[in-house]
Amino acid sequence: MRRPRPDDAFEAAFDRLFPRAEHLARRILGDEAAAEDVAAETMARLCLHWPRMHEAAYLDGWVLRIAANLAIDATRRKPLRIPAPAARPEDDAVALRHALVAALRHLSRRQREVIALHYLSDLSEADVAAALGISAGSVKTHTSRGLAALRQRLGDTEEVPLALRT
Repeated sequence: MRRPRPDDAFEAAFDRLFPRAEHLARRILGDEAAAEDVAAETMARLCLHWPRMHEAAYLDGWVLRIAANLAIDATRRKPLRIPAPAARPEDDAVALRHALVAALRHLSRRQREVIALHYLSDLSEADVAAALGISAGSVKTHTSRGLAALRQRLGDTEEVPLALRT
């Protein structure tokens, strides 16, 4: 069986989506090389599914969802090192990233996807809904429940959504 060959449209999509997938993975993983690996795997999966995905209205969301899932899966394979209390401001960011990833692991799959797509990839609720094939109301419900669970794990603070955007 002959594998489908990427075409010019795939190359254009690759050029547009690879940096977004890499950025999302970097925000989750905090590691440039691992983020590049996740983005490459994401785009390989897009290539395999290109015949049915190339005209999908939710292509961006699909790619970012795959990248988020792969990045979170990568954190499961590599144990997190929780740093000692921060001595420098940049250590605070590393500690926060590790705490967020650990907390994201405890969310349901759907809550994790909604949070990652909305807050880490900056997709609108409508775009998240289209990417996941759910209603905008479901996106709001999963966002609310996911943020509540993150607040419970990270401390009862209203700053959790802001921490996700950093």
